[in-house]
Amino acid sequence: QLRQLFGNAVPAFPPKFYLAMTKSMADERRSQLEQYLQNVTLDSNITNSDVFIGFFQKLQQDTFKIPTQSAFLDVYLADGSNIRLDIQTSDTAERILKVTSCKMGLARELIKYFSLFFFQDHDDGALSVVKKVADFELPYVSLQSMKELHCKLGIRKWYMDPSLDTLLMDCRASLDLLYMQAIQEVKRNWVKPTEGQMQELKFLQKKCKQSEANRFSSVFLMQFLELIREMQFYGYVRLDPCICDYPEGGCSADICVSNNEINCCIKLPTNQTKEVSFKINRLRSWQVTFLGATKDGEEDTLELRFEYNDSGTWQWIILYTKQAFLLSSCLKKMISEQMMKAAKESQEMEIKMPESMKNSKKASIQQKQVIHSGFISRKRILVRPTEEDCVFEKIREEDL
Repeated sequence: QLRQLFGNAVPAFPPKFYLAMTKSMADERRSQLEQYLQNVTLDSNITNSDVFIGFFQKLQQDTFKIPTQSAFLDVYLADGSNIRLDIQTSDTAERILKVTSCKMGLARELIKYFSLFFFQDHDDGALSVVKKVADFELPYVSLQSMKELHCKLGIRKWYMDPSLDTLLMDCRASLDLLYMQAIQEVKRNWVKPTEGQMQELKFLQKKCKQSEANRFSSVFLMQFLELIREMQFYGYVRLDPCICDYPEGGCSADICVSNNEINCCIKLPTNQTKEVSFKINRLRSWQVTFLGATKDGEEDTLELRFEYNDSGTWQWIILYTKQAFLLSSCLKKMISEQMMKAAKESQEMEIKMPESMKNSKKASIQQKQVIHSGFISRKRILVRPTEEDCVFEKIREEDL
């Protein structure tokens, strides 16, 4: 069906084995299917098509035996409150995000700056962002499949460049969402303000509460967000503690990612701590691999390895984390934002440039863009385009 709609843009479907398969044949077949699905999902025109969405909708419902019917679904905000929606179990995340945004009064053109995520509250009070929900995923079905994890569906901003906050200041609903998420980051000590900044934040927060019912609260909200943007780690996506092999094997690490970096607070075997920032513009490729279940069989083991230029030498750095797909999504988002920013700057430069200089500068601008886009066109990038496809054992994508 996809071939009929999109022609040669869709890769050939892997041939079937018509005889009884050995283990090696089954592994080969699985790898071929992985490769096919990864290649297909790179094209947004395909993933947004009715054929593709219909296929995965049926697959999810059939797998967990959930028919299409009316149901209630709670979408949680960063302050702990929730919006209850009357939905169909077959509604996609894209539709649920639109309905949630409509209920909140979020301007339609700002919906793209937010996304749905699955969260997990732990007994010790910690909060984990489990994964970003794919547009074609069925959140109601996914929640039923994750009942043992006690996950919640929530909405949060979805961009890695904190300066993009400024684009959302004119809509009260988006302002409220940003403020609630910022307050959450302060309460959980995810941001690192100075003592003076902390006092100022408390003052502005108090002003926000006092003026909630009138038009002046927006002014204080914007002042609060303007101040917190200056603070270290504001807007970063935090991962649960994990294991890494840098600078040596067996190190534990606290990882947060945003603002064109992967920041790692690494605990060495000697119990010393070392903070390392891996800059996105020195990262060439990455891959996610499913290593199998743990010995007790409770959790899947995942690794994300990335190729990094450390002092002129390329080396692979490995992170063992069950949130590898979330981290992969964040890396892709940062690169996407960098490319959009570079393209915009090039256009502005061309507009401002005198006609006589445009031709002489054109080649160098194009070269700069090619180098920048090389982050996602290199042969060894084995990123998973849809981090939700956790049924596959290993990523075998050859070229993003």
